[in-house]
Amino acid sequence: MRKLNLFIFIFLTTAGMVQAQTIDDKFNKFKEQFIENMWKVYPGWASSVGYHKYDSVLVVPDEASRKKELAFCADESKKLAEYNVADLNDANKIDYHLIENQLKYAAWNVNKLKAYEWDPSGYNVCGSFADMLGNDYAPVNTRLRDFYKRMGKVPAYYEAAKKNIKNPTKEHTRLAIDQNRGGASVFEGDLKEALIKSTLPAAEKAQIVARARKSADAVRAFATWLEKMPNPAPRDFRLGKELYEEKFAFELQAANKPEELLAKAMQHKTELHMKMLEITRQLWPKYFGNTQMPPMMLDAIRMMIDTLSANHVAAADFQPAIEKQIPELIEFIKRKKLIYIDPSKPLVVRREPDYMAGVAGASINAPGPYDKNGNTYYNVGSLAGWAPEKAESYLREYNHYILQILNIHEAIPGHYTQLVYANQSPSIIKSILGNNAMIEGWAVYSELMMLENGYDGDNGPDSRQASPEMWLMYYKWNLRSTCNTILDISVHTNNMAQPAAMDLLMKEAFQEKTEAMGKWNRVSVTQVQLCCYFSGFSEIYDLREELKAARQGQDFDLKRFHERFLSYGSAPVKYIAEMMKNGQQ
Repeated sequence: MRKLNLFIFIFLTTAGMVQAQTIDDKFNKFKEQFIENMWKVYPGWASSVGYHKYDSVLVVPDEASRKKELAFCADESKKLAEYNVADLNDANKIDYHLIENQLKYAAWNVNKLKAYEWDPSGYNVCGSFADMLGNDYAPVNTRLRDFYKRMGKVPAYYEAAKKNIKNPTKEHTRLAIDQNRGGASVFEGDLKEALIKSTLPAAEKAQIVARARKSADAVRAFATWLEKMPNPAPRDFRLGKELYEEKFAFELQAANKPEELLAKAMQHKTELHMKMLEITRQLWPKYFGNTQMPPMMLDAIRMMIDTLSANHVAAADFQPAIEKQIPELIEFIKRKKLIYIDPSKPLVVRREPDYMAGVAGASINAPGPYDKNGNTYYNVGSLAGWAPEKAESYLREYNHYILQILNIHEAIPGHYTQLVYANQSPSIIKSILGNNAMIEGWAVYSELMMLENGYDGDNGPDSRQASPEMWLMYYKWNLRSTCNTILDISVHTNNMAQPAAMDLLMKEAFQEKTEAMGKWNRVSVTQVQLCCYFSGFSEIYDLREELKAARQGQDFDLKRFHERFLSYGSAPVKYIAEMMKNGQQ
């Protein structure tokens, strides 16, 4: 009887394992087919992540394409509902939630947000065409032939855009005009350089040039049409409370609601001000001698920041200074053993392309999970042609200290490093359906982590302690992500006006006027994205401290924490936290 009971136990246990394995295997096959089906609906997205099967396809954004998208969402949602999420392993549970969120978000965008009616900046083919020329994922002849086929739909694309647009916002209209006008050069100068490198027959090159001319004309004609279009009652760029809360939930996938995150950010702002005041008092005799400090806290901090901000590079040296700092950051990380940096993944610093102008001064373009060996580009806004006063304001904002923190955030060990790890994740779902709060939160967390470990560019890779000046400027920079959240939620749900926003950014976040205006422009053409920084940062930092406390006095391996955290891909932090607490990869 004992042997029989043991046999039954083993049989039932084994049967359960086989059943669980079968469910996950079936779900893995579903995921593969889901992705393939998704790329047929979103070929441009497929190309951007390195899946080049549909590079020659350009979707015309008309009613038929929207119906196709909604049908895809409905069909895949039915297939997903066949699985009980509780029966899946932890890795697949995350993928289930990511797929579910994406399908609901896509349908919501079409049915309720309807940005295709009021946001003309959503219509811009230039970036995808530029990527085809700039990334060596295939021989140049192959890319040019796909480029040619794809151009065939450009005129129809913009005609559909004109039919869709109704009462657009003034802010998105201006952005669309600027970006399309600037991006039209892709079909001229950029294409010309690629044709020179190709070995296509002269007749075929001539066909490409002729179609490119029509494409450039269509792009510029759209910009001109927007300029001349009557718009007596433009839509307010603000989403409003209901739409904002729904988009917030889809994009962040965080525990906090907007009002809760806003309260948390307001408290953090106060804490940062107190830390900055303490450092200002410490540094005051060094920079101001016996001059009495102003009685108002923010005035004193502002004076110290203004003094330190005068230490900055010349406009012509802005990009070279960034290029110089990248290897210094890598060397510091190696010496401190903070995280593994893969030397085989190139990082290329370049001037921000024209089609990207108008939103951010620095950004990362990383290769997708299908194109893991492609270049990662660090795009740097150009100051060429700027008025001296505007350039000086910008350079004071990105001064000697802040520029180092910017490079940590955008490059190493921030976005560049995280995205390299994301592309190595065993789950392509987590790479493709990445969570912005995790992505931006990691970059913000990495800033603090580097200073905690002593980073200070003035002291070299052996630095053991960041200077008070560096810490003060870091807190100023951290106020940026904190006030991003306050700004975004307040503007889109509480109707914060531009004067109040500028007061927040310039007086309480100590930003230069040019930077503050740039942030106002950004909140006018984006929604929720500005909350990702503080939301993700808070969750990552809290997770680290919780796991550190759980060690109960034992050594905490920071490098292992970082590498394990990033190994899960760009999943929402709450799901990564659950897996790390369970001790599972």
